[in-house]
Amino acid sequence: MRLIGIFLMIFSLFAVSCERTPEEQDNFNRTQMLENYANNLIKPNFVDLQTNVSTLKTSIETFTTTPNETNLTAVQNNWLNTYKAWQYCNAFNFGPAGAIGLTRMLSEEIATFPVSESKIATAIASPNFNDFNRDARGFLAIEYLIYDGTNTEIVDLFTNDVKRKEYLNLLIQNIQTRVNNVVNSWNGTYYNDFVKNNGTDVGSSVSQMYNEFVRSFETIKNVKIELPFGKRPGQTQTEPHLVEAFYSGKSTEILAEHLKAIENIYFGKNKQGVQNGLSFKDYVNSVEGGKSLVSDTEAQWILVKEKFNAISRDNTLAYLIDNDAETIENFRLELQKHTRYFKSDMSSVLGIAITYSSGDGD
Repeated sequence: MRLIGIFLMIFSLFAVSCERTPEEQDNFNRTQMLENYANNLIKPNFVDLQTNVSTLKTSIETFTTTPNETNLTAVQNNWLNTYKAWQYCNAFNFGPAGAIGLTRMLSEEIATFPVSESKIATAIASPNFNDFNRDARGFLAIEYLIYDGTNTEIVDLFTNDVKRKEYLNLLIQNIQTRVNNVVNSWNGTYYNDFVKNNGTDVGSSVSQMYNEFVRSFETIKNVKIELPFGKRPGQTQTEPHLVEAFYSGKSTEILAEHLKAIENIYFGKNKQGVQNGLSFKDYVNSVEGGKSLVSDTEAQWILVKEKFNAISRDNTLAYLIDNDAETIENFRLELQKHTRYFKSDMSSVLGIAITYSSGDGD
């Protein structure tokens, strides 16, 4: 009878343990992690973007009022600073930056590339920000208008085309409105909703942030590298004109910021590289098998950065795709190897489902 009693007690304890959800079995404080991301990465990065957008808007107004090369150069410099600031926000396409109705996620609405020159020409003649031609607006449409040609040619175009001036002003106004809406939402009730929704189920803040983090990382490989490199399904040759920021030639410079932004999210660091709270790395470290995964992840990330740093800064990425294919391929391969750590392995140990499709098979 004593043995039966002991057996029943063990079975009872085992049954209770089995009934616990993964969230009940770990002691990691996801609320504190979400607070760190919201207070030290998401909100400050969107405010920084908002400030840069405002500066860019002012310089565009000055240039369109007085088109000259000095004012154009100011717009170009401000555009680059603003688009770099965007790189630190492009992994946060959820909540107020997520898709709502016919409005797509913020990255699609303001950062779609490559742009369509023909659609931009049509939009200049008849602006419409409610259609599906997202490749005719956003930051990259502005880039096309302020970089396509010599500075003298661009100034002449704006001097002689009132509608071109109007469209450039409408483009930045549209971006500003969307970014302001996101900032206002984060400063309003959404912050508390985000922090409280601390589970790991689909729809939770942790799941949404993790999925957008991985999606943003995959955008580097799938869209910023493989697409112009001709490595996407259906492609038979390189297409260098499909690089991000083709007209300005700033692709590699911008990609460096994107990589830094991804690194910051993983380590939970702010834009200045300071960690003020819990991170995805800490979360992975807290679960069974996590420490070895963290070690492997960081070792592979070092290789990713090494291969990226080997890419020449003396030529544009578009040029290098056809003239230094080996270096680009080495970088692409390390990104491909790293996908398993951020996507497959991290998803598995944390029990967070991947809810988007990369069309990649990874």
